[in-house]
Amino acid sequence: MAAWTGRETMLLSAPAIDISQPAVSAGLGIFVITLLMTVGVAYATWYERKIVARIQQRLGPNRAGPFGLLQPIADMLKLLVKEDLRPATADPIAWEVAVFGIFVPAFLAFVAVPFTADWLIASLPLSLIYLLSVSGLSFIGFLMAGWGSDSKYALLGGMRAAAQLISYEIPLILAMVGLVMVTHSADVYAIILFQDKVPLIVWQPLGFLIFLTASIAELERQPFDIPTGESEVAGGVFIEFSGIRWSMFQLTSYVNMYVFSLLGAFVFLGGWEWPFGRDIGWGYQLLLTVTKMSMFIVFYVWIRATLPRLRVDQLMTYAWKVLIPFALVQIFLNGLVIVYDLPDVFLLVTSGAGAVALVTLVYRSVRTAPRKPLQMYSSAEPARSVV
Repeated sequence: MAAWTGRETMLLSAPAIDISQPAVSAGLGIFVITLLMTVGVAYATWYERKIVARIQQRLGPNRAGPFGLLQPIADMLKLLVKEDLRPATADPIAWEVAVFGIFVPAFLAFVAVPFTADWLIASLPLSLIYLLSVSGLSFIGFLMAGWGSDSKYALLGGMRAAAQLISYEIPLILAMVGLVMVTHSADVYAIILFQDKVPLIVWQPLGFLIFLTASIAELERQPFDIPTGESEVAGGVFIEFSGIRWSMFQLTSYVNMYVFSLLGAFVFLGGWEWPFGRDIGWGYQLLLTVTKMSMFIVFYVWIRATLPRLRVDQLMTYAWKVLIPFALVQIFLNGLVIVYDLPDVFLLVTSGAGAVALVTLVYRSVRTAPRKPLQMYSSAEPARSVV
């Protein structure tokens, strides 16, 4: 038993393969991405349906295999055998290219993702800018899908998606600008190493709330699922797609959820860093990264199951009149610390106060007036005669 335990420790602390080699690191990264995009995304749908069912006091998928674990495979087979139809009046070029315009940018983001300290596909000095730039390209695919479908609902959904993605990309970028000011680097790897003692969520709570809200809007999940609202635009931009093309759109949605979860885990929670030293194996580093990423995924699923959909005017107002001004406030506070060499506690207090103000503002805006309780029939006053 002791010998087996020793081998397990060796596997986690000193792997037989040297992942610090660029070729080995890139190969392992591609393997993990492929595994994540197939098994990970497939069972993310199962996990989400289970969590949503639990919140809604249902059972969720429980027929295909034990605990419904084969449900993603059944769904995949169903989508693969469905007929791929294209409207007769659709634009063939825009119709074909739209899928790749949404699908490809989501996968390109993983090029600059460092899974562990020695495990990444490519080391980019401006990897944070690269991630934000690539994630913002998907609105072109939404516009092409809406225009190429030759459907009023699809075009309206595509225009809504483009307006929403562009609007919420601004506060997302501004929140990242605040992090760059604090860490003096636009490299995700360097930002992670900066958090070896304290994660940036402690010093940037306001920026974290802005990032969290903007990322939900970028993912087009409830309550920001305006472009695909069934009750408003009958499914929106995806209304004319079916079969494998529709499944690629859904796959991209979950891939983007992984991307933003990883980004949040890296820049706000420290990725594989923790306050008890860096002398841990790559296996434990990967476990820390996956654990922090899973926290964001659970939050996204929980929000989807509990909040109703916003109106279009509420969505745009929240971006331009709430998030962007608060993001500028966070940048201003970071500038004060840099220019006047103020202690980090100043950021903790002021940014924390800004986060409380943001939550209070949102709560007061969505709070409904208390309703007057109805009187029971037995306690109601008898009707008075008008005579």
